[in-house]
Parts: sequence; structure tokens; C-alpha cells
Amino acid sequence: MNARNDRRGRLRTAMGADGSGERPLNWPGDPESLTAEAVDFEALAHVLANTCRRGGRLRRFHSLAAHAVLMSEAIGNLGGPEAGDGRTMALHALLADAGVAWLGAEAAGTQRGTERLKRLQETVDRAVREAAGLHGEPSPEEAELLRFVARMVEAAEARDIPGARDGAAPAVAFPPLPGRIRTVEPDRAARLWLDRLQDLRSSSSAGGGAAGTLAEESRNPNDATRGEEA
Repeated sequence: MNARNDRRGRLRTAMGADGSGERPLNWPGDPESLTAEAVDFEALAHVLANTCRRGGRLRRFHSLAAHAVLMSEAIGNLGGPEAGDGRTMALHALLADAGVAWLGAEAAGTQRGTERLKRLQETVDRAVREAAGLHGEPSPEEAELLRFVARMVEAAEARDIPGARDGAAPAVAFPPLPGRIRTVEPDRAARLWLDRLQDLRSSSSAGGGAAGTLAEESRNPNDATRGEEA
């Protein structure tokens, strides 16, 4: 990681003014004037970890942060030429829902959104990508791969998380990710998201380091989860 990227969106660790060891976070605010220097990834991680998928229409809490880690790890585990630059693709997947932190749930439906919302989404995506060290948006081929992996993750969530299936089964069935998904608590989801981000920003390979952490968590019988007895 170069010095420029370290200044942009870095994970600050300075002790807070109250001596608690927790620094004040720069929470996502006005998207109009957002710059890469203003992106606080720790704050972003907590917003995504405290935001439920599908607008909360689930019987068990499953955060956007946990979903993003699943997406990123699935991309990192693909390997082969079809995955392209695995680290870059995995980072794009991890940051795909970042706009929700600034724009709310509307950010997930920009195709049906207003022109202003689309413009704000582009502003946020550009700032977050730059802060993470990414150059430009995914190519059409990379975007298609991200959509395919998203369908695989959604199929796994529909299999494992009550309420995740939206109505009837899709016309085209996608293979779900292997392994069972269990929803982790928000604090743990935020840590997993941050660990994955740090790994991808400092590693030359998306498959190393934090890859597989969420799957390992789901197999741990002592894992802190929501809704295990639901």
C-alpha cells in the first residue's frame, strides 16, 4: 500500500478523546461533496453491519457487511482466468453496497431511481473506490461476473436464511455457494468486513489472508449469531 492510499480511507487507530480507545468515527453524511479523503472505512463497516439485507424483511438478521464478505470471498475463491484480477474483483465485490451508507436503501435500486440519485450513487462509488485504491469501475465483463456471483450468493442465502427467497423460485436457477450461511452479529460482521478490506488492500492475491473467514465462522458452534433458535 502506498502512502497516498494510506492517507485515503485509512483505518485510524488513535485513542478517543475520552480515553476509551475508540476514536470518533467520520460517519457517512452528505453524498454531494463526498471525496476519497472523507471516506472512513471503519464507520462504513459499522453502517453496513447494522443494515439488514432485503430492508429487514428476514426472520434472521443478515447484514449488508456479511453479504459483502460472502461476495468478496466467492470471487476470491474462483481462481482461473475467468476471474481476471482476483484481488481487484474481490475488492469491487466487497464495496458494491457501500452507497447504501450514504443514500439509504434507495441505492440498491438505482436503475429505477431518479437522475439525481444515479448521479449521487456515481459520486459515492467513485470516492469509495478511490479511497480503497481502485482505479475506475468494473469493465462490462467484470460487472457480468459480479452479477453471476451475486446470484450464487443470493441462492445460498435463499437456501439458508428464512425469508430470503423472494416469492417463487427464479426462472433460471443459479448454483448456490457451498457451505451453510449463518448470520453473524453486527460487531463481528464489521470486523470481518474490515479484515477483508485490509487483506485485499495489502495483498497481491484475493484468495489469501482473510478469504474463507465467514465460512469458517459459520462452522464454529460457538459462533455469536442471531436467530439460531428462531
